[in-house]
Amino acid sequence: MAQEDFLAKQYFNDGDYEKAVVFYEKLAETNPRRTDYAEGLVACYQQLERYDEAEAFLLEKIADPYAFPTFFIELGYNYTLQDQSEKAAVYYEQAIQKIDENANYGYSVGYRFQKYALLDYAIRAYSRAMELKPDLNYDFQLARIYGEQGDIEKMYQSYLNLIWEGKTSRSNVLRNIDDFISEDPTDANNILLRKVLLKNAQQSPDVLWNELLSWLFVQQKQYNSAFGQEKAIYKRAEGSNMDRLENLGEIALEDKDLETATSIFQYIVDNSGEPRVKLNAQLQLIDIVLENPTEKMLDDVEKQFKDLVAEYGNQSQTLQLQIAYANFLTFKRERPEPAIGMLKESLELPMGRVAMAYVKLALGDILVYDQRFNEALILYTQVQKSLKNDVLGQDARFKVAQTSFYKGDFDWALTQLKVLRGSTSQLIANDAMQLSLLISDNSLEDSTQTALKKYARADLLAYQNKNKEAIEALEDILQNHKGEKIEDEALLKQAQLFEEQKEYESAEFNYKKIVEFYADGILADDAHFALGELYQNILNEPEKAKAHFEKIIYNYQDSYYFPQARTNFRKLRGDAIN
Repeated sequence: MAQEDFLAKQYFNDGDYEKAVVFYEKLAETNPRRTDYAEGLVACYQQLERYDEAEAFLLEKIADPYAFPTFFIELGYNYTLQDQSEKAAVYYEQAIQKIDENANYGYSVGYRFQKYALLDYAIRAYSRAMELKPDLNYDFQLARIYGEQGDIEKMYQSYLNLIWEGKTSRSNVLRNIDDFISEDPTDANNILLRKVLLKNAQQSPDVLWNELLSWLFVQQKQYNSAFGQEKAIYKRAEGSNMDRLENLGEIALEDKDLETATSIFQYIVDNSGEPRVKLNAQLQLIDIVLENPTEKMLDDVEKQFKDLVAEYGNQSQTLQLQIAYANFLTFKRERPEPAIGMLKESLELPMGRVAMAYVKLALGDILVYDQRFNEALILYTQVQKSLKNDVLGQDARFKVAQTSFYKGDFDWALTQLKVLRGSTSQLIANDAMQLSLLISDNSLEDSTQTALKKYARADLLAYQNKNKEAIEALEDILQNHKGEKIEDEALLKQAQLFEEQKEYESAEFNYKKIVEFYADGILADDAHFALGELYQNILNEPEKAKAHFEKIIYNYQDSYYFPQARTNFRKLRGDAIN
């Protein structure tokens, strides 16, 4: 029988219904209780347009008082195929009546109606079963059907019922809803969702509706409105933690809504009773000020840091404060000495392996700034060995390579980078690949590595935030090493620094030079992506941006930037992005 079963399916799937029907007739006759054989036989008859035989077979099936209700749907559908809709409706109704006899039939009947795109009947089947037996839940199926029918409001409500009744995970439902909304708050579907959420909130006040409204506002990038909901959530859940507010603050900050981010972190500072959470928010507020600081602001920030150190002291629980202060002194004030002293003192505190790694990496970074390369290399190597399989360990190995590069020890840098090409972090792997190709390409051509040494010095200057000097050092390469392999690297690095200096036209000029003269080089996709972002976010030329993202989509499919370029291109084209 197994052989016949296999052949019947095989012939059916191959579209050879004449052969399949022979096997299904035998199987249905010898196994009258097997509904799958009966359905296979009916499907064969219908494909061969032998409707009368299908009808005779199904009439016999439904004569049985214990007939499975889907046979009524099959018979109805057999009439539908012959344009006999009235006859079909009689049997569809009988299938639904079977649910009154046993509510558990609801799923099979609803699903079969769905299969034949008889959606109104499917809705009736699922709804009737849920009415008769309230512990059944077919809201997921109903939501899908309403979505297919374009009844978005009912679809939303069915999905929300699932969350409200705790029948499925919130993320599962939100993933489905996300397909129907966009970033645009004036989009009809977005407005509908807000309306449904507010209606639910009025009918049964619950923190759930605030959480879902907050989620919707975040999708619409209305972070201030989301903040309003999050404050309500925090107040209602007395003594709850600040995790949701911290998370929202970080999202707003990442999206450069500095005003809302400031309000959120200030609210956390004013309301949190937990020192660690309060300190993190205070440090985030400092980071926001440092986005565009004046000299006066830098003086204020330094005073803030001193006050925080006086308040919290130098202890294991506040390492993030010491690291932030040390970075500020070094990279914003050009005073690495006190920073090094502070972090060396922190290393004496009791702490776990991971915390120790963070402090050592931060200290290493400052030693590199101060050109104390060997001391930095010792620290990075220690972290690399203690957290071998961790991303922090891989990050430390990359820093070993980078520091060796600054130092002019190109061979050792290459040795480290080869290992990192297979890093679990795509960003580290990508950076490792770029630096490794930079070194190997420019060592082959020039055995004295003159241009490479100049580039390493320019790269170090950029690392030290000495952007103007770095731009001049790269200009020296561009003037005196024309036509050498290093030229596109120097153009790219210089363009990135021009952007940091807000010299956008100079950056644009460099990027365009790379795509024009080095279209086949390894940096062409970097330049196209940078131009796309520049036109999209700064120069407000969406059509030009679109052209560069499109170039990546069609010509650089294996590029690290491919997924983001595709998303940006679709947004600019006006597609709905899920």
